[in-house]
Amino acid sequence: MGKSGSKQFAEEVLQCHNEYRKKHQAPPLALSSKLSKEATRYAESLASTRILKHSVESNRGSCGENLAWASYDQSGRDVVNRWYDEVKQYNFNRPGFSSSTGHFTAMVWKSTKMLGVGKATALDGSSFVVARYFPPGNVTNQGHFDKNVLPAKATS
Repeated sequence: MGKSGSKQFAEEVLQCHNEYRKKHQAPPLALSSKLSKEATRYAESLASTRILKHSVESNRGSCGENLAWASYDQSGRDVVNRWYDEVKQYNFNRPGFSSSTGHFTAMVWKSTKMLGVGKATALDGSSFVVARYFPPGNVTNQGHFDKNVLPAKATS
């Protein structure tokens, strides 16, 4: 994927994040070129090993991370929609961390400001996507989820 393709992909991921964030009363994210470079480097390393696993926290600094893999070339909207789909399992009446909703909560975490996006294709054609969030969401301390993961506003 060329540089313009990766920029276009990152812009699509950002736009989709911000559509969902608006729905959940969270301010829009800005795209960070530094975070995107790091996310791309990690996506390339995942594509070379073809193993989907989170980076070691010390390697990503104080950033949150979402990962996606598909056997095909996924669009930014595909990836974000799959992450957001976890909203169906999130209980807004009992806010808190769950591994089944972690992608969703990282996306709409209200106090997160910056997003980095990277994508790489493995030799078999499968694609790996890495999103980095700063400051990170999904803080496991009590009391953070109810302030940062807000229910969707009813659209009139």
